[in-house]
Amino acid sequence: MTKILVADDEADLEVLIRQKFRRKIREQEYEFVFAANGNEALEKISQNPDVEIVLSDINMPEMDGLTLLTRLSTGNPLIKTVMVSAYGDMDNIRVAMNRGAFDFVTKPVNFEDLELTMEKTIVQVRQAKETLKAIKENNILKMYVDENVLNFMGTREYESSLTDNETIEASVAFIDICSFTSISEKESPDVVVKMLNQYFDVMVKEIIAQGGIVDKFIGDCIMAVFKGDYHLDRAIDASLAIKKTIDAMPSDHQFLPKVAIGVNSGEMISGNIGSATLKRLDYTVIGDTVNTAQRLQSAAKASQIVISADCYEKVKGSFQCKELGMVTLKNKAQEVLLYEVIN
Repeated sequence: MTKILVADDEADLEVLIRQKFRRKIREQEYEFVFAANGNEALEKISQNPDVEIVLSDINMPEMDGLTLLTRLSTGNPLIKTVMVSAYGDMDNIRVAMNRGAFDFVTKPVNFEDLELTMEKTIVQVRQAKETLKAIKENNILKMYVDENVLNFMGTREYESSLTDNETIEASVAFIDICSFTSISEKESPDVVVKMLNQYFDVMVKEIIAQGGIVDKFIGDCIMAVFKGDYHLDRAIDASLAIKKTIDAMPSDHQFLPKVAIGVNSGEMISGNIGSATLKRLDYTVIGDTVNTAQRLQSAAKASQIVISADCYEKVKGSFQCKELGMVTLKNKAQEVLLYEVIN
C-alpha cells in the first residue's frame, strides 16, 4: 500500500479524491492523508512516517506549497512531491523543480493524468528505497567480509566463476588467545564478548599493518593469510607485534591475556568453499600448509610463535629463532622439528 499525503486548502478536494480513487482505496493500493496547509502537512508526516508521496498545492495559508517543498527536500528526502496547482506558468514550474519537485500537474485536475503521474512517482519511490537498502546492506556486508574478498567478488563477471579457485604461495598464521575458555566459564556472555572484541581489535590492527587478510574468527582464534612479496616475513612481523602488544595489556577481570601463534608458509588452494545450492560460500585458503599452521599453533605455549623447520630455513637470516626439538603434531605420521621465533 502506498500512503499519499494531499496538502490543499480546497474543502471539497478530499471528497473528490476519495471518490475518484475509491477502487484503489478499497483494494488497499492507496491510502490518503489530508492537510489544509504546509504546517499541517509536516505535522501529518511526523505522525505518518510511512508517507511516500505528497500532492501539494502552491497557494495555501500559513505555509505555501513551495516552502513545504523546500522543507520536505531537506528533512524527508525519500518523499517524492508532485505539485498540483492552478499556477502552472513556467516560473512556478521551474521554482518547484529547482526545489525538488518530482513532477507538476495543473488544475483543473485531469485525474487520469494524475493517476499516471502517481504511478510513475511510486516507481521512483520504490527504486530509491531499493537503492538505499542496497547501500545499507553493502555497508553491513563490509563489516563481516574483508575488503579484499569484496574486491575479488567484484572481478568475477559471472556467478558460476565464484566457485573457481587457484593455487597460491602464501603464509598463514593462527593466533589463539590462551586459556580464554576459563574466563568464558566465569563471566557473563556480554563481558566475554566485550573482552574478546577488545583483544581481536588489537590483533587485527597488526595483521592489517603488515598487509594481511583476516580469513576468519574461530572462537577465540584468528586465522590470517599473508600473500605477495615477503609474505612469511610479514606474517612473522605481525605475530611479533601482536605478541608484544597483548603481553603488555593489563589483567582484565583477573585474566591476563596471552597468545599462542603458529605460522606456516607454502602452497595452498585459495577460493570459495561451500555450497552453490545453498548459496553460502566462504572465501578462504585450504591445504596441508594451512592444516600444519593450525597444528603449530596447538603446539605453541603462551607467548610463543612457532614455525616449521622449512619456514626457519627461509627466515633464519632475518629473525632470531630457538630450536624446540622434534614434536609429533596431531594427525601427522612423522615427528617434525619446530622453532620458536624470539625477535
